[in-house]
Amino acid sequence: MIYSFNGYIPVIHESAFVHPQACVTGNVIIGKNVYIGPGAAVRGDWGEIIIEDGCNVQENCTIHMFPGTTVLLKEGAHIGHGAIIHGATIGRNVLIGMNAVIMDHVVIGDNCVIGSLAFVPTEMIIPERKVVVGNPAKIIKEVSDEMIAWKTKGTQLYQQLPADCYAGLKACEPLREIPKDRPRQQELYKTWKH
Repeated sequence: MIYSFNGYIPVIHESAFVHPQACVTGNVIIGKNVYIGPGAAVRGDWGEIIIEDGCNVQENCTIHMFPGTTVLLKEGAHIGHGAIIHGATIGRNVLIGMNAVIMDHVVIGDNCVIGSLAFVPTEMIIPERKVVVGNPAKIIKEVSDEMIAWKTKGTQLYQQLPADCYAGLKACEPLREIPKDRPRQQELYKTWKH
């Protein structure tokens, strides 16, 4: 669902896909080829949210802020299932792991990897190309070229997903038996390795 709030109507590029079960409210700008998954709450009621081109915000993520704050997801940011971004800036090509919590005034540099379940406390500044894990979060090593290539390839799947959803996502009634000619997902994505 898309909601205006206090005169702000979300701006969503036509190539972006916001799942009907996601909620985007108010002062939100969503760029090209962005995917917003079901259950995501992108709430620009007290401040501004900018989601640049090629980002994805997966299922059950929350993006919000304290009053007067801008949340910025730079190009290609990848926000994993259940993560919370509250008043932070996420750099280009960053991976935020599943159920990570990124607090207010955090700045994450480009090409970082934030581990699943990490808690990044208020005002932490993370330089480019760092791997960050734990609660509270700690920088543990540099991001390798191989990790960046792996992350970029995974994000490319999500950058294609908006077009795939427009072409192939349809509400339906379930089948009651498995068809004999049902394609296997492994065949559809056989070139993807993680």
